[in-house]
Amino acid sequence: MLYLRMARGYRIHDLGRWLLTAAAAAVLAAFLLRALGRALGDPAGASLPRLLWCLPPLLAVGWLAAVAARAVPGQHPERIAGLTAAGAGTRRIRALIAGETALACVLGSSIALLLFLVLRNDIADASLAADLGMGTPLPSAAPITLLALVPLAGGLAAAGAVSAPEQLVGRPTELPAPAFHPLRIALPLGLTVVGTALELYGLRPGAAQDGRPIDLPAGMGSASSALLIGWSLAALGLALLTGPLLALAGRLLALGRPTPLRLLAGRGLTAQAGRLAAPLAVLALTLAVVLTGARQWTGHPGTAEALPAAEGILLVGCAAGAAAFRLIELRAARRPVTDDLLRLGAAPGLLVGAVALRTVAAGTVLLVTGGLTALLAAGALTG
Repeated sequence: MLYLRMARGYRIHDLGRWLLTAAAAAVLAAFLLRALGRALGDPAGASLPRLLWCLPPLLAVGWLAAVAARAVPGQHPERIAGLTAAGAGTRRIRALIAGETALACVLGSSIALLLFLVLRNDIADASLAADLGMGTPLPSAAPITLLALVPLAGGLAAAGAVSAPEQLVGRPTELPAPAFHPLRIALPLGLTVVGTALELYGLRPGAAQDGRPIDLPAGMGSASSALLIGWSLAALGLALLTGPLLALAGRLLALGRPTPLRLLAGRGLTAQAGRLAAPLAVLALTLAVVLTGARQWTGHPGTAEALPAAEGILLVGCAAGAAAFRLIELRAARRPVTDDLLRLGAAPGLLVGAVALRTVAAGTVLLVTGGLTALLAAGALTG
């Protein structure tokens, strides 16, 4: 009953957040049920690798649920204040937000399970028989146990995302802009340099004879451990550099004697760099991996066990949705500042232009980090 009362106050973006989480959970449940169906039809087959292919979508849905749950207190401070006034503590409020996310995941999983059972009732096309495990009995506990992972992962991720008490009793506090401390810059730069050096070492002539290559999915060939470790370190370094690069872009916009447009855009981007860093870094990394993998698998029609197009779309969709949720959260947090500027006589066009300029600067950083990650990934996969 409490969730129904909370849903009555939903706005368009709240409903979109809930439905997007449910849709992502439904696609993830479909991947899990496909792995179950193939395991039923071929018990001696490679069941563990099929389940491992479901791990990236599971992490993506968990990340989406975490960012979506973190945005709730900022979008509805009056709801959080009302629950606090009614005697609800931070643990109960976190439990309510996690339960709301878990309910969305349950809805998506239930729809996927219902469709799976309907298709198994001898109405599916023959090409789907292997994926559905048709012709073999389905243990009733198997799909329920497997699909319990979806709301469990979503609920735990949502509960862990909103953990600080100051984020639950009012408007969330702004994270400080990433300072240009030597250690803050040296660590990601060092990881990037070391990772790139390892990748260049793995790409040198005759490197394939130094050790046993690691077999990758069909269509991607093989790669040495130096290539994969090097790319992982470089990708982590570039992801950690996203925050300082965003703050640097904001400072460059406000450099010298800036116009009001550049000053608003630069100061805003510098203040938001701490919160934009993680979603943009995940989005850049996901786009780089998915686009590079799609390029490697193009022209290999026999890669049935490779990352399907639907899984790549799910990964990119979850990363893009998490970035959109964070932008909505930041917009809600900056609404009082925007209202003050309008009351002081700022032109609405000036605020729109500042948002556009911040978007261009953040997009440039995203292209730089994502492009370098994709370039290193292409070298690792083709090496």
